[in-house]
Amino acid sequence: MATCAYTSPPGRYSSSYAHLNAELTSRRLPLIFDYLNPQNSHLLDVSLADYLPQGSPKPSHYLPPASEANLLPFGHHLIYFPPPKTGSQLLPDGTDPDQSPGEPFVRRMWAGGHVRYNPDRTLQVRLDGKPHVCVEGIRDVSVKGKEGDEKVFVGIERRVGRIEEAELAQLNSAHRSNSADAAMQAAEDAIRARVWTAEPAEFGAAGTVERRNIVFMRERPPADAAADAAKKPAKMLKAQHAPDFEHTLAPNDKLLFRYSALTFNAHAIHLDPAYCRDVEGHRNLLVHGPLSFTLMTTLLRLQLAKEGGQALVLREVEYRNLAPLYAGEPLRLCGRLVGEREGERRYEVWAETPEGGIAVKGTARVGSK
Repeated sequence: MATCAYTSPPGRYSSSYAHLNAELTSRRLPLIFDYLNPQNSHLLDVSLADYLPQGSPKPSHYLPPASEANLLPFGHHLIYFPPPKTGSQLLPDGTDPDQSPGEPFVRRMWAGGHVRYNPDRTLQVRLDGKPHVCVEGIRDVSVKGKEGDEKVFVGIERRVGRIEEAELAQLNSAHRSNSADAAMQAAEDAIRARVWTAEPAEFGAAGTVERRNIVFMRERPPADAAADAAKKPAKMLKAQHAPDFEHTLAPNDKLLFRYSALTFNAHAIHLDPAYCRDVEGHRNLLVHGPLSFTLMTTLLRLQLAKEGGQALVLREVEYRNLAPLYAGEPLRLCGRLVGEREGERRYEVWAETPEGGIAVKGTARVGSK
C-alpha cells in the first residue's frame, strides 16, 4: 500500500507564515544512533503488562538475549532513538526544538502518523544489540487558520536502518579531530544517502519508516486555558461498527511516567497536572499520542496471535488522534477485520474516550511471514 500523506484540516491558508515550509524542510536534523538491544523493549512489555487483557502473555523476569535477534515489535520503535539533548537544550515545555517552528507557536500536539515495517527480511530491524541509525527529516509544512489563530502542521519522517561499527568509529574519530566538520559531514552524508529516499513511499535501506504529524499552536491566555480545562467533553465522532475485539483499561500516572522515561520524553503535558490545566487547558495529564498508538497496536498483535499464531505479522498502521485521552480515565481499545485479499488483511483499530467518542482512529495492514 502506498504511503498516504497527512492532510491538514480544511481552513483558510495563512500567508504570513508561508516561509516556514522552506525554512523547516531545509533543516538538516542530527542523525540519531542507538544500539538495538532488547532491554528497552522488554521494559516496555513489563510496563504494559498490567494494562493488557487477562490471559495475555506475561513478560519474563529475565532479559531476552540479543543473540535471538527478534524482530522489533510493532510500536516499540518509539522507545528507541531518543534525541540526545541536554536539559538546557530543550524548550521550556520539555520538548525537542529541532522540529519546532519557533515563536509564537510554542504548544504542540501529536496529531497522528503512519508506520511501516519493511517486508524485506534482510533489512528488518531486529533486537540484535547492533548499532542502528535514525535519519530524520521534515517532509512538509502547512499553515492553516485565520490570522492570530494559525496552526502549523509539520510532517516529520524518521527512517531506521543498520549502521556498521566502522561507521560509528569514523564519526567519533572525525569528532575528535581538528577537521571535524568536513569529515563528519562527509561520513553523515554517506549514511543519509543510504537510508533516506527522495520518495516517501520507498523504503530504500530503511527497516522502518515512520511519519509523525505534529501540530504547533500559539500560547493561550491563562483564563482561556482554565475555562477549557473545566469544560465538559464536546460532541465526538462515534464508531460506525461494532468491534470484533476490544479491551478497556485506565492508564494512570505511573504508566505515563514510565513511558515518558522509556521515550526520553520530558514534555510537561504528560508529567505536570498544573501545567496541563493552566497552560494547555486540559483537565488532567494527557496520555501520550505514541502510547495510545502502542496500546492499540499491542492489542492488535495479541489478536493476530490468536487468529494466526506466528504466521500473521503487522506491516503498516496509519492513524489520527482526534480527541485527548486522560490519565486515570477508562480507555476502550477496539478493532475489527474489514477485508482480506491476496494474503493480506486490513483492520480498523480505534480508541474511545469514557464518553464513547473516538479519540484515535487507524487502519492496519497485516501480511504473512
